[in-house]
Amino acid sequence: MTIQPGKMIPDASVQVIDGEVRKCRTSELFAVRKVVMFGVPGAFTPTCSNKHLPGYVNHLADFRERDITVMCLAVNDAHVMQAWAASLQVPAELLMIADGNAAFTQSMGLELDGTAFGMGVRVKRFALFAEDGVVRLLQIEAPGEFRVSTAEAILTAIDH
Repeated sequence: MTIQPGKMIPDASVQVIDGEVRKCRTSELFAVRKVVMFGVPGAFTPTCSNKHLPGYVNHLADFRERDITVMCLAVNDAHVMQAWAASLQVPAELLMIADGNAAFTQSMGLELDGTAFGMGVRVKRFALFAEDGVVRLLQIEAPGEFRVSTAEAILTAIDH
């Protein structure tokens, strides 16, 4: 079942890349702060690399003005996420979250079966806004779409 607004973010172990790689619990990442997390089906994939992540990098100051921490989630290992962040010159303040075994993704009900494309289990393209670990807004893209999870769409939704 997909996580819904009003529910707590599930606690799971992930790896955070913020210049270095470290293990972290999602309960710690979301505690006592406002967070926008967006999920991408895969590092180095076309829409993720050319539009989704760069959009959040370009709007990082807009999130900072609202005191919102931005996180990018993918079902990739930490080394891939670190290399992807370096290749796109992602600032360390935009936290890259590696969910290598998809445990966190599955606990939120946001898994995507990419086996037909040789990708295995991945995360659906989505964006959520949470305050103090509680989901306030969740926008999941329809297959093949890239509209509701963009940085611009989330900023608009948060401001309304």
